[in-house]
Amino acid sequence: QVQLVESGGGSVQAGGSLRLSCAASEYAYSSRYMGWFRQAPGKEREGVAAVYIAAGRTYYADSVKGRFTVSQDNAKNTVYLQMNSLKPEDTAIYYCAAGRVYGYWYVQSEYNFWGQGTQVTVSS
Repeated sequence: QVQLVESGGGSVQAGGSLRLSCAASEYAYSSRYMGWFRQAPGKEREGVAAVYIAAGRTYYADSVKGRFTVSQDNAKNTVYLQMNSLKPEDTAIYYCAAGRVYGYWYVQSEYNFWGQGTQVTVSS
């Protein structure tokens, strides 16, 4: 049973914008946190942003602060990642994740559910 489905990836020029969506099953969305991670070629997967669903509290990696915004729509069990001022170094496969997270939001092992990933390519 698919719990998380990402969409919205694509190719854009530097300075452009994209919005990613993550539609979750009700069970996955009942997790405390929804996070976004990314993995660039040859690099480890890293945490990009997360939201504590109950309070709407958001968290961001330093590399995306001020450019990316995570938001939620509880009626649709959906989380979004609005990405502005995109840079070539943002090129990666972006993954949505859901988990209870009792430690740090950017630690992958804190998440139980993962989407299949969506490619984001930023050209200079």
